[in-house]
Amino acid sequence: MIQNKIKLVVGVTGASGAIYAKVLFDSLLHYKDQIEEVAVLFSDTAKGVWTYELGNSDFEKLSFIFYKKDDFYSPIASGSAGYDAMIICPCSMGTLGRIASGVSNNLMTRAADVMLKERRKLILVARETPLSLIHINNMKTVTEAGGIICPATPSFYSKPETIEALAATVTNRALALAGIEVKGFRWGEK
Repeated sequence: MIQNKIKLVVGVTGASGAIYAKVLFDSLLHYKDQIEEVAVLFSDTAKGVWTYELGNSDFEKLSFIFYKKDDFYSPIASGSAGYDAMIICPCSMGTLGRIASGVSNNLMTRAADVMLKERRKLILVARETPLSLIHINNMKTVTEAGGIICPATPSFYSKPETIEALAATVTNRALALAGIEVKGFRWGEK
């Protein structure tokens, strides 16, 4: 049973994997009855990677609230705005490292810092391979601070037939972690 609608922040970095962001946004539109508000942040590189990997700039058509990376007067820069969760998808190792170090040099890292300090859900869909020890230690630090590392590692037991369905095995998990009641494949259910 769906209870309260959530206020969500979504960050998109320049890590490869724009398909994850696209599928996440498509799902947010599908589950809009569970969502009060979605605030969106794109890094400059994220826009370029989306255009390169997906061959379009459809992110410009999204009907969510967009904030600029240097807008520290936006509501997501403060815990008093009451956002429930933040998903960064895909999350670059540079962004993850800045979050782990407490470096709030732009609105994305500041919003993540707010989630951690307010003890709210911060879900980082980390996209990198292989991982260095620095990456692993940064993930450990974020986890110890209360964040959730949700690697962009798709699953195959649902037998996805499209790249979007494959990406959804990751984004559905991130949405569920954020508190969205996602309908989809669950292991052991028919």
